[in-house]
Amino acid sequence: MKVFKLIIRNAMRHRLRTFLTVLGLALAVMAFGLIRTLVDAWYAGARIAPPDRLVTRHAVSFTFTLPLAYLEQIQKIDGVSAVTPAVWFGGIYIDPKNFFGNFAVDPVTYLDMYKEIIVQPEELKEVLADRRGAIVGRRLADRFGWKVGDKVPLIGTIYPGNWEFTIRAIYHGRDKDTDETAFLFRFDYLDEVMRETAPGRAGQAGWFGVKINDANRAAEIGAAIDSRFKNSWAETKTETEKEFVLGFIQMADVLIAGLRIISYLIIGVILLVLVNTMVMTARERISENAFLRVLGFRNFHLIGLILGESLAMACAGGIAGMGLLAMTSRLVGQALSIYLPGYYVGLETYVIVVAAAVIVGCLASIFPIQRAVSIKIIDGLRVVD
Repeated sequence: MKVFKLIIRNAMRHRLRTFLTVLGLALAVMAFGLIRTLVDAWYAGARIAPPDRLVTRHAVSFTFTLPLAYLEQIQKIDGVSAVTPAVWFGGIYIDPKNFFGNFAVDPVTYLDMYKEIIVQPEELKEVLADRRGAIVGRRLADRFGWKVGDKVPLIGTIYPGNWEFTIRAIYHGRDKDTDETAFLFRFDYLDEVMRETAPGRAGQAGWFGVKINDANRAAEIGAAIDSRFKNSWAETKTETEKEFVLGFIQMADVLIAGLRIISYLIIGVILLVLVNTMVMTARERISENAFLRVLGFRNFHLIGLILGESLAMACAGGIAGMGLLAMTSRLVGQALSIYLPGYYVGLETYVIVVAAAVIVGCLASIFPIQRAVSIKIIDGLRVVD
């Protein structure tokens, strides 16, 4: 118990320096946690994608469409239990800055496949009764103050024209990572309009969501689907939903790699801040450590005192940093909720922060320990502070 008191007293001997060190560590820990959480949120869609869902798209690019007739053929593939069509609509709400994903889907088959999207049964009935009925995510509705019954005009880009939809349902996410910022409307309505205005674009789907019976057969079933349409004018590429999402994420590989590098550099900054403090401490206590050895303190006593002081400051900075991280991540999460709905600090991040604090505390004590135990007692007593 006396050893712990001595460690605390040593750490608090220069209170301003200790405070600034802990503050620097806390800010660095907070920055590390925010960046790591940002990277994790970027991968949230791929992380939660179930292994028994596949996506079939055009083999050339996601921007090309597939014939809607493919749906029935995919359903006949052994191992496929359900198929649902979807289209990226790309509409603009008032201003291009008001970006959000809007898709044409078949409400019944889509919601049956994507169980993480929760829509009340009575609201779903309203959607099915209104050809212009739309389903919007809770966060998207909160963003624009929408409620059930509101009219929402969208300016078509991929599908030109002025489109008006009526919100008939607001969905909630089953899981914390579920995207609640999407705008979904009826695929059959889009197809009907295309038949009237641009017949050549009717009967086309952007991609097909495919539910399979056995996740272990994902590669086999995907190959069977692609084989069915090989050498056709619209060949397909089928992959797991996770691979499909990662394909979009890879477009920002350079940015993500940069963020990872920055997070590692921050760990280096944490180490340098603490090393600087411990080196100054080692210089000031050369004669003091020599005197302790005269009194009978062994090397392991000095190691314990120096290591304990370094760990105490590192852990204090880590704990303070986690507190700052918990507060700031809420504000950042709210600001990015439209773009990164999965932004929240996970338990793994806190564990990494604690582990990093302990490792940094140990590393920062190496030089002071080596200095304290290697110097001769007589040389240490000659040093005047």
